[in-house]
Amino acid sequence: MSRQQPSADDDGRRAAVVRGRAVGGWEGPVQEEPERKPSRRLLRSAEDLDIVLGMLGFWTLVLFGTTVWMELTGQPALGWALGLLAAVLTIWGLIRLRRRLPSRAMGRHN
Repeated sequence: MSRQQPSADDDGRRAAVVRGRAVGGWEGPVQEEPERKPSRRLLRSAEDLDIVLGMLGFWTLVLFGTTVWMELTGQPALGWALGLLAAVLTIWGLIRLRRRLPSRAMGRHN
């Protein structure tokens, strides 16, 4: 036998709650949306983006080292510094994009 408890909807109406789900509301049965798993395509693109971020991060560190070396030795470093700025801004944009994609899968599934 299931227990029904009344609960208030957003507009003050009452609906019966059965095992955590509101049923029998004014507009018909209300069901919770099932949790959707991210598509395989989105997971794959997130993994690809992680790889791109890693490679770009490596080359950004190389640019940083080169820029510092050029500055310390007194050689012109403006081009290297502008390249470093472009790489850092690209990483920033890719990280913002990565946050919108699903989190990394725990393991690979074939």
